[in-house]
Amino acid sequence: MIEVKSIDKPDERRDFPMGHLDVCNLTGLTFGTATFEPGWRWSESVKPIAGTDSCEVHHNGFVVKGRLHIRMNDGSEAEIGPGEVFVAPPGHDAWVVGDESCVVFDFAGGAAEYARAT
Repeated sequence: MIEVKSIDKPDERRDFPMGHLDVCNLTGLTFGTATFEPGWRWSESVKPIAGTDSCEVHHNGFVVKGRLHIRMNDGSEAEIGPGEVFVAPPGHDAWVVGDESCVVFDFAGGAAEYARAT
């Protein structure tokens, strides 16, 4: 059976300070479209919701627009931008770089739990 959904009509929207996550649920896939506004930082906007010291969600992502900086708990870091695919395992902080909002597609299934209270 083929399933098709539009990201313009998500099953769920989760708002958090300076951003939101739209979630589409399909069999075997939870797809998220995250929008982070300039000034957004996980440790300030989502940490109070998640209740963890760092983001414990695994992300397989694709940056549609804007720039995002990710710092792992071990100190390694990367900056990613439009057209780049990335993998970020649990244990990180992230923030928007610059004055443009950042839009990320997340297709690891982590969107199922992201920005959801524990």
